[in-house]
Amino acid sequence: MNDFNVLIVGNDANAYYMGRCCFEKYHKKAHLIGKKKMAFTKYSDILTIEYEENLWQEKQFINSVNNYANKVCKEKVLLISTNETYSEFISKNQDKLASNLVYPHQNYSVLTSLTNKEKFYKLYYNSLLDFPKTYYLDINSFDLPPLKYPLIIKPANVISYNHLDFNGKNKIYKVETPKEAHETIAKIQKSGYKDKLIFQEYIKGDDSHLFDSVVYVDKNHHVKVISFAQIGLQERTKEMVGNAATLINGYSTFKEAPIKEMKQKIINFMENINYTGFAEIDMKYDEEKQKFIVLEINARQGRCSYYLTKLDANLVETLVDDLIYQKELPKKDLEKKVLLSFVPKNIVKKYITNKEFQNEALKMWKKRIRPMETLDDKNFYRFLLMRKRLHNYRKEYKRAYWNG
Repeated sequence: MNDFNVLIVGNDANAYYMGRCCFEKYHKKAHLIGKKKMAFTKYSDILTIEYEENLWQEKQFINSVNNYANKVCKEKVLLISTNETYSEFISKNQDKLASNLVYPHQNYSVLTSLTNKEKFYKLYYNSLLDFPKTYYLDINSFDLPPLKYPLIIKPANVISYNHLDFNGKNKIYKVETPKEAHETIAKIQKSGYKDKLIFQEYIKGDDSHLFDSVVYVDKNHHVKVISFAQIGLQERTKEMVGNAATLINGYSTFKEAPIKEMKQKIINFMENINYTGFAEIDMKYDEEKQKFIVLEINARQGRCSYYLTKLDANLVETLVDDLIYQKELPKKDLEKKVLLSFVPKNIVKKYITNKEFQNEALKMWKKRIRPMETLDDKNFYRFLLMRKRLHNYRKEYKRAYWNG
């Protein structure tokens, strides 16, 4: 049965691989609505695409998704969000969305407890999970918290911050001195950002101390899918730091790390807050304390989450079976070892500092997962764009803003 359509909002790497999931499982093209053209989805033959430059405006977002839903009449439409802005629009306006749109019915207060980082750390500080030592600073205050340097500075309100554009804008800031902290505050203040800033202790360790877990929580708030992957290398540009460039699921070079225990903590946490849909948990392993520190929880599938599909957990199929066909999903603890990489082999050889992880990645290289490349998408112009993207990684890592 293919008696439904798939509508994806957003057009980054996340959007592309969700379209790929749809095409690989159902041999049909998802429809994508994006704000502007991006290389990840541009020229794709496995998607149909339209652009709406005002998609980040709530009213226009609702109009755009409803217009598509009305075009297909009574057929159900699986609506997939690829970022926090769109997820909030959906959750906040469920009464205004077309009746044939199907999506995880996320409680707005639950959603914003994850997307607003001040709420997140304050509300769940005494929960099952461990967090970095955290302070909150009004944007107009220059009183620095009592943290050791280096420390991390990031916006509390990610959504409003993402809508700003200014010179020197970083996703997160790692500062080495009080002077650098004051300069960073002044720069963000000048940008027009009005909300609070978050100051956090820096957890020691190179990129291989970072871990990624993806969960799917069904319509009844039960975790049905969970993965757990070690990241060997993260992206290094100002916009992308924190995103995995290379990871291995079902693997860890830290043999003492309590992975099984951490998985159960994640399951209990997500079920206790009555979450629904995909979520990605970003963690860093603290070797001294021998425990995982949760950096943030993204209320959506992550940029690198396509690896679940190669572990018999196709992301679109999971949503379809749960929300459209109303099936009882089996529980899947995805323990099989798979390698995913956005970057080419020469970057893996040069920039992964954990040699044990690097050797394992190189041994698995021929069977690696490449989220942005599939034989189903034969457009030559897109092929050239992806080759250029791989080539540009050399420049990006050479000029790296972030070095652990």
